[in-house]
Amino acid sequence: MNLLTVGISHHSAPVRVLERVSISGGESGKILDELLGRDHVAEAFVISTCNRVEIYVVAETFHGGLDDVTAVLARHAGTEVSELADHLYVYYAGAAVEHLFSVSAGLDSMVVGEAQILGQLRQAYGSADERGTVGKTLHELAQQALRVGKRVHAETGIDDEGASVVSEALADAEVALDGLAGKHALLVGAGSMGGLAAAQLKRAGIGRIVIANRTAANGERLAESLRADGVDADTADLSDLSGAVAAADLVVACTGAVGAVVTEDVVAAALTVRDDRPLLACDLGLPRDIAAEVGELPGVTVVDLASLQRRLSAKRGGNESERAGEIVAEEVRGFLAAQRSAEVTPTVTALRKRAAEVVDSELLRLDSRVPDIDESTREELTRTVRRVVDKLLHAPTVRVKQLASQPGGSGYADALRELFELDPQAAAVIGTPLAEENVPGGVTVAQALLRGRAEQDGEDR
Repeated sequence: MNLLTVGISHHSAPVRVLERVSISGGESGKILDELLGRDHVAEAFVISTCNRVEIYVVAETFHGGLDDVTAVLARHAGTEVSELADHLYVYYAGAAVEHLFSVSAGLDSMVVGEAQILGQLRQAYGSADERGTVGKTLHELAQQALRVGKRVHAETGIDDEGASVVSEALADAEVALDGLAGKHALLVGAGSMGGLAAAQLKRAGIGRIVIANRTAANGERLAESLRADGVDADTADLSDLSGAVAAADLVVACTGAVGAVVTEDVVAAALTVRDDRPLLACDLGLPRDIAAEVGELPGVTVVDLASLQRRLSAKRGGNESERAGEIVAEEVRGFLAAQRSAEVTPTVTALRKRAAEVVDSELLRLDSRVPDIDESTREELTRTVRRVVDKLLHAPTVRVKQLASQPGGSGYADALRELFELDPQAAAVIGTPLAEENVPGGVTVAQALLRGRAEQDGEDR
């Protein structure tokens, strides 16, 4: 079994492609079930955010797992694998561990250091765990990734400014509207992203917030929370969205809906009854919540994930990011060493079991050949023989675990099995060989597929 990651993010694809692959909360369960129904996938969880979709699986083989995951993603996106291949990336074994740790630390985010990804990772793992699609390997990986993310945020200043996609979008809005203080905002969507946007708007001194949400009770709950904090907040019905847009200076949309909620017709109708005030619309949805045509209407400016992607692509972290990267590298080395060491444990256990069986057999022979030994002498002989065996095995078994923890150390377990004629099944390595070094990691799926076809052609010849 092998760890494999296939993903698409703001680094590898434009927003228009990300939209096609995005997985909503209601769809993730079906994706997980489909993955586990494939031939080569044993465990899986899915991370889907506003700027990435990544699938982590434990697969029987690299190419078999890659084919299964890309087929599921392509079917979900309604396209062919070949159309997505150049935008999808793949990480394998230790490279997949390093990638997830970097993601959890916020180093791979559109806004470097944003802490939202930790909650999104926790939710992704929790959903998969409830559905029964994660086992020992992904459980240990996800839990360690969460610990790494927390450590990075605790030991560095990578998130001192508390930046996020939401805060960066509202920073653009603040510039475009000459400040948000006293302005009127319409918030479309009351989920976690909506709650974060509301908190940012409150800090910016927004004058009024109106919340429109598909589930009215959730919108009212957020409005009540804002009113308790002294913000003038109310709710509006999605059926009267044009009226709410007409009264707003700023529209922030983050619903997670499959199609556009704020359409061209809605905004055009709003423009007919409002004054000449500029309208700024922030689209934080993936797929987009605000129709692309809205940005072409007179007096309307749209800030969306694509524009944020362009602006933030050159804005990377400094010294704190370097320190965070050092922590990630240290944690990856420690995790892989522990995994390699754990992989030799069944072999060591099998060796000790074999030694115990030999001791028991020889003690039985002694009983049959010298039956008149008194009980106290027999017990002392038994303890002595066991101590001798334990002492003889102690140094080599401790040393083999140390050697196995190093890169390329898996051969030491093989040597033990060969030298002591251990049953390969009894000493089978349990877990995933996460530290293999002769496999691809951090390449596009197109490159990986080409490599797989070249290897197959070589075998055929």
